Amino acid sequence: MKNTRKWPLTATAVLTLTLVLTACSNDPGVGTAATEPSAPALSHVHGLGIDPADNQVYVATHDGIYTPGKDGTAQLVGDSRDDFMGFTVAKAKTFLASGHPAPGTSGPAHRGLIESTDSGKTWKTRSLAGEADFHALDYAHDTIYGYDSTNGLLRVSKDGNTWDDRAQLRALDIAVSPDDPDTVLATTADGVAKSTDGGKTFAVGKQPVMAFVSWAKPDALYGIDTSGGLKRSTDGGTTWQQTAVVPGGQPQALTAVDAGHVLAATQDGIYESQDGGKTFTKRMAVSGGGR
Repeated sequence: MKNTRKWPLTATAVLTLTLVLTACSNDPGVGTAATEPSAPALSHVHGLGIDPADNQVYVATHDGIYTPGKDGTAQLVGDSRDDFMGFTVAKAKTFLASGHPAPGTSGPAHRGLIESTDSGKTWKTRSLAGEADFHALDYAHDTIYGYDSTNGLLRVSKDGNTWDDRAQLRALDIAVSPDDPDTVLATTADGVAKSTDGGKTFAVGKQPVMAFVSWAKPDALYGIDTSGGLKRSTDGGTTWQQTAVVPGGQPQALTAVDAGHVLAATQDGIYESQDGGKTFTKRMAVSGGGR
């Protein structure tokens, strides 16, 4: 494990349950991995994003933020080797994250909400230092939505400084509707739970069980299960259709950039699809290790 902290629901618990529920599913073939870069492997991937400022892939890990070099090798961004947990690209050059200090460095065990305005090179604390450990962050409608695993609740902020505490629940990931700020999804052991009041309350999760979800466009909600099955919903999660299986085993992170552009981290790599999961390009190597 990483730094000592309590999880209301561990990734392992969700993934183990999902494997039981999806073991008999008939999945389409594994997507094609178009490239195999010989790169030093990353591990413990916690978040993915594309910075619209440079269209580059950014990977939040247990050991810093990385981006692929020209030859596919992982390049450390800035000099921080902190454990970056919840991570999202809010807008050009502006990243939001949470996490824990690297061994041997100072600071509270829980970073709270931190922000970078130079594409991850430097970071500053915004709020909740020592109080919150966001394991999932989403930025939509000029609002920050975060799942605080330390306290087991959804928190929402308009300015990144003051927070509204909403529902308590056990979740692994969250996603906000791109056209309705009150519609929030959370991945739970029962399935995908839905809120229609901005996260104040959630309905009981419904099948299928997902590890991670990401909502790029109103008709492009993506989810990934523990076998790497990539699913898409065009009706806000009421129904799902599996589109592919991401190569590399169990997932560690998922981000849908737009309706067809998807990033996924699995046990052996960072994969990118520009066609909704029909084909995948391996951008960087990953060496096992989950959350």
